Amino acid sequence: MGWVIVGVIVVLILAWLVFTYNGLIAARNRTQEAWSEIDVELKRRHDLIPNLVNTVQGYMGHERGTLEAVTNARANAVAAGATGDPAKIGQAENVLSQSLRSLFAVSENYPDLKAISAFTNLQENLTATEDKLEFSRRFYNGNVRDYNIKLQTLPTSLIAGALGFKAFGFFQADEGDRAVPQVSFGNMPPAASPGSLPPAAGPGGPPAPGSAGPPPQS
Repeated sequence: MGWVIVGVIVVLILAWLVFTYNGLIAARNRTQEAWSEIDVELKRRHDLIPNLVNTVQGYMGHERGTLEAVTNARANAVAAGATGDPAKIGQAENVLSQSLRSLFAVSENYPDLKAISAFTNLQENLTATEDKLEFSRRFYNGNVRDYNIKLQTLPTSLIAGALGFKAFGFFQADEGDRAVPQVSFGNMPPAASPGSLPPAAGPGGPPAPGSAGPPPQS
Protein backbone atom coordinates (compact mmCIF):
# COMPACT_ATOMS: atom_id res chain seq x y z
CA MET A 1 0.00 0.00 0.00
CA GLY A 2 2.83 2.37 0.86
CA TRP A 3 4.48 1.78 -2.52
CA VAL A 4 1.22 2.61 -4.26
CA ILE A 5 1.01 5.94 -2.48
CA VAL A 6 4.62 6.72 -3.31
CA GLY A 7 4.00 5.79 -6.93
CA VAL A 8 0.95 8.05 -7.14
CA ILE A 9 2.91 10.94 -5.65
CA VAL A 10 5.76 10.43 -8.15
CA VAL A 11 3.31 10.33 -11.05
CA LEU A 12 1.63 13.52 -9.84
CA ILE A 13 4.97 15.30 -9.50
CA LEU A 14 6.04 14.22 -12.98
CA ALA A 15 2.70 15.30 -14.41
CA TRP A 16 3.07 18.71 -12.75
CA LEU A 17 6.61 19.09 -14.09
CA VAL A 18 5.47 18.26 -17.62
CA PHE A 19 2.50 20.60 -17.38
CA THR A 20 4.61 23.43 -15.95
CA TYR A 21 7.40 22.96 -18.49
CA ASN A 22 5.01 22.96 -21.43
CA GLY A 23 3.28 26.06 -20.09
CA LEU A 24 6.58 27.93 -19.80
CA ILE A 25 7.60 26.87 -23.30
CA ALA A 26 4.29 28.14 -24.71
CA ALA A 27 4.60 31.47 -22.85
CA ARG A 28 8.20 31.93 -23.97
CA ASN A 29 7.31 31.21 -27.59
CA ARG A 30 4.43 33.70 -27.49
CA THR A 31 6.78 36.35 -26.11
CA GLN A 32 9.39 35.72 -28.80
CA GLU A 33 6.70 35.80 -31.48
CA ALA A 34 5.47 39.13 -30.10
CA TRP A 35 9.03 40.47 -30.30
CA SER A 36 9.29 39.42 -33.95
CA GLU A 37 6.34 41.73 -34.71
CA ILE A 38 8.24 44.63 -33.17
CA ASP A 39 11.29 43.67 -35.21
CA VAL A 40 9.27 43.80 -38.45
CA GLU A 41 7.95 47.31 -37.73
CA LEU A 42 11.40 48.58 -36.71
CA LYS A 43 12.93 47.31 -39.96
CA ARG A 44 10.13 48.90 -41.97
CA ARG A 45 10.77 52.24 -40.30
CA HIS A 46 14.53 51.96 -40.82
CA ASP A 47 13.97 51.24 -44.53
CA LEU A 48 11.69 54.27 -45.01
CA ILE A 49 14.01 56.83 -43.43
CA PRO A 50 16.73 57.00 -46.18
CA ASN A 51 14.00 57.76 -48.75
CA LEU A 52 12.61 60.43 -46.45
CA VAL A 53 15.99 62.12 -46.05
CA ASN A 54 16.64 62.00 -49.82
CA THR A 55 13.24 63.52 -50.49
CA VAL A 56 13.46 66.43 -48.07
CA GLN A 57 17.09 67.46 -48.36
CA GLY A 58 16.50 69.32 -51.63
CA TYR A 59 13.98 71.52 -49.84
CA MET A 60 15.59 71.57 -46.41
CA GLY A 61 19.26 71.40 -47.34
CA HIS A 62 20.16 74.15 -44.90
CA GLU A 63 18.50 72.16 -42.08
CA ARG A 64 21.62 70.04 -42.00
CA GLY A 65 21.52 69.55 -38.24
CA THR A 66 17.99 68.14 -38.32
CA LEU A 67 18.76 65.81 -41.23
CA GLU A 68 22.00 64.60 -39.67
CA ALA A 69 20.19 63.94 -36.40
CA VAL A 70 17.72 61.68 -38.19
CA THR A 71 20.46 59.86 -40.11
CA ASN A 72 22.61 59.34 -37.02
CA ALA A 73 19.63 58.24 -34.93
CA ARG A 74 18.71 55.66 -37.55
CA ALA A 75 22.29 54.31 -37.63
CA ASN A 76 22.31 54.05 -33.84
CA ALA A 77 18.92 52.31 -33.85
CA VAL A 78 20.12 49.74 -36.40
CA ALA A 79 23.25 49.12 -34.33
CA ALA A 80 21.16 48.71 -31.17
CA GLY A 81 18.87 46.29 -32.99
CA ALA A 82 21.83 44.03 -33.70
CA THR A 83 22.35 43.58 -29.94
CA GLY A 84 18.89 42.10 -29.41
CA ASP A 85 18.65 43.93 -26.07
CA PRO A 86 15.16 45.44 -25.63
CA ALA A 87 16.48 48.13 -23.25
CA LYS A 88 19.14 49.35 -25.71
CA ILE A 89 16.78 49.04 -28.67
CA GLY A 90 14.05 50.95 -26.87
CA GLN A 91 16.40 53.80 -25.94
CA ALA A 92 17.78 54.11 -29.49
CA GLU A 93 14.32 53.94 -31.06
CA ASN A 94 13.05 56.64 -28.70
CA VAL A 95 15.82 58.97 -29.90
CA LEU A 96 14.93 58.13 -33.51
CA SER A 97 11.26 58.90 -32.87
CA GLN A 98 12.15 62.28 -31.40
CA SER A 99 14.40 63.15 -34.35
CA LEU A 100 11.64 62.23 -36.83
CA ARG A 101 9.13 64.35 -34.95
CA SER A 102 11.52 67.28 -35.06
CA LEU A 103 11.96 66.78 -38.81
CA PHE A 104 8.22 66.73 -39.42
CA ALA A 105 7.77 69.79 -37.20
CA VAL A 106 10.36 71.70 -39.24
CA SER A 107 8.75 70.54 -42.50
CA GLU A 108 5.59 72.46 -41.56
CA ASN A 109 7.46 75.62 -42.58
CA TYR A 110 7.95 74.32 -46.15
CA PRO A 111 4.63 74.32 -48.04
CA ASP A 112 6.34 73.30 -51.30
CA LEU A 113 7.69 70.19 -49.60
CA LYS A 114 4.31 69.30 -48.15
CA ALA A 115 2.87 69.41 -51.68
CA ILE A 116 5.23 66.64 -52.85
CA SER A 117 3.40 63.31 -52.92
CA ALA A 118 6.59 61.34 -52.20
CA PHE A 119 7.01 63.23 -48.92
CA THR A 120 3.39 62.94 -47.84
CA ASN A 121 3.36 59.22 -48.67
CA LEU A 122 6.50 58.64 -46.63
CA GLN A 123 5.09 60.67 -43.76
CA GLU A 124 1.87 58.64 -43.82
CA ASN A 125 3.77 55.34 -43.99
CA LEU A 126 5.99 56.33 -41.08
CA THR A 127 2.97 57.42 -39.04
CA ALA A 128 1.24 54.12 -39.77
CA THR A 129 4.41 52.27 -38.80
CA GLU A 130 4.56 54.18 -35.51
CA ASP A 131 0.98 53.15 -34.75
CA LYS A 132 1.70 49.49 -35.54
CA LEU A 133 4.88 49.66 -33.49
CA GLU A 134 3.00 51.02 -30.49
CA PHE A 135 0.45 48.21 -30.76
CA SER A 136 3.22 45.61 -31.10
CA ARG A 137 5.02 47.10 -28.12
CA ARG A 138 1.92 46.79 -25.94
CA PHE A 139 1.32 43.23 -27.12
CA TYR A 140 4.93 42.24 -26.43
CA ASN A 141 5.02 43.87 -23.00
CA GLY A 142 1.76 42.10 -22.08
CA ASN A 143 3.29 38.75 -22.97
CA VAL A 144 6.47 39.61 -21.06
CA ARG A 145 4.42 40.49 -17.99
CA ASP A 146 2.49 37.21 -18.09
CA TYR A 147 5.61 35.15 -18.74
CA ASN A 148 7.64 36.82 -16.00
CA ILE A 149 4.79 36.35 -13.52
CA LYS A 150 4.87 32.63 -14.24
CA LEU A 151 8.58 32.57 -13.48
CA GLN A 152 8.31 34.54 -10.26
CA THR A 153 5.37 32.80 -8.60
CA LEU A 154 5.44 29.64 -6.51
CA PRO A 155 5.80 26.78 -7.10
CA THR A 156 7.00 27.43 -10.68
CA SER A 157 9.79 29.70 -9.47
CA LEU A 158 11.35 26.73 -7.67
CA ILE A 159 12.13 24.92 -10.93
CA ALA A 160 12.08 27.58 -13.70
CA GLY A 161 15.74 28.51 -13.25
CA ALA A 162 16.84 24.88 -13.19
CA LEU A 163 14.93 24.27 -16.43
CA GLY A 164 16.72 27.17 -18.13
CA PHE A 165 13.93 29.77 -18.16
CA LYS A 166 14.84 33.41 -17.55
CA ALA A 167 12.86 36.63 -17.47
CA PHE A 168 12.45 38.84 -20.55
CA GLY A 169 13.03 42.60 -20.52
CA PHE A 170 10.25 45.08 -21.32
CA PHE A 171 10.37 47.28 -24.41
CA GLN A 172 9.68 50.68 -22.90
CA ALA A 173 8.95 54.15 -24.20
CA ASP A 174 10.45 56.85 -22.01
CA GLU A 175 8.96 60.24 -21.19
CA GLY A 176 11.13 61.96 -23.80
CA ASP A 177 9.52 59.83 -26.50
CA ARG A 178 6.11 61.20 -25.56
CA ALA A 179 7.20 64.83 -25.37
CA VAL A 180 6.35 67.24 -28.17
CA PRO A 181 9.62 68.48 -29.75
CA GLN A 182 10.30 72.18 -29.34
CA VAL A 183 11.23 73.75 -32.69
CA SER A 184 12.07 77.39 -33.33
CA PHE A 185 11.40 79.01 -36.70
CA GLY A 186 12.71 82.42 -35.72
CA ASN A 187 15.65 82.81 -38.13
CA MET A 188 14.81 80.20 -40.74
CA PRO A 189 16.05 81.03 -44.26
CA PRO A 190 13.79 80.61 -47.31
CA ALA A 191 13.11 77.13 -48.67
CA ALA A 192 15.29 75.75 -51.44
CA SER A 193 14.00 75.56 -54.98
CA PRO A 194 12.20 72.33 -55.97
CA GLY A 195 14.59 72.04 -58.89
CA SER A 196 17.37 71.08 -56.50
CA LEU A 197 15.52 67.98 -55.34
CA PRO A 198 17.69 64.90 -55.88
CA PRO A 199 16.10 61.69 -57.14
CA ALA A 200 14.55 59.69 -54.32
CA ALA A 201 15.52 56.13 -53.69
CA GLY A 202 13.26 53.28 -54.75
CA PRO A 203 10.09 52.59 -52.79
CA GLY A 204 11.66 49.75 -50.89
CA GLY A 205 14.66 51.78 -49.68
CA PRO A 206 17.97 50.22 -48.74
CA PRO A 207 17.67 47.31 -46.38
CA ALA A 208 18.59 47.94 -42.78
CA PRO A 209 21.63 45.85 -41.82
CA GLY A 210 21.34 43.50 -38.92
CA SER A 211 18.30 42.17 -37.19
CA ALA A 212 17.04 42.67 -33.71
CA GLY A 213 16.10 39.01 -33.51
CA PRO A 214 14.48 37.55 -30.42
CA PRO A 215 15.30 39.50 -27.25
CA PRO A 216 17.68 37.93 -24.78
CA GLN A 217 16.38 36.70 -21.48
CA SER A 218 17.89 38.63 -18.61
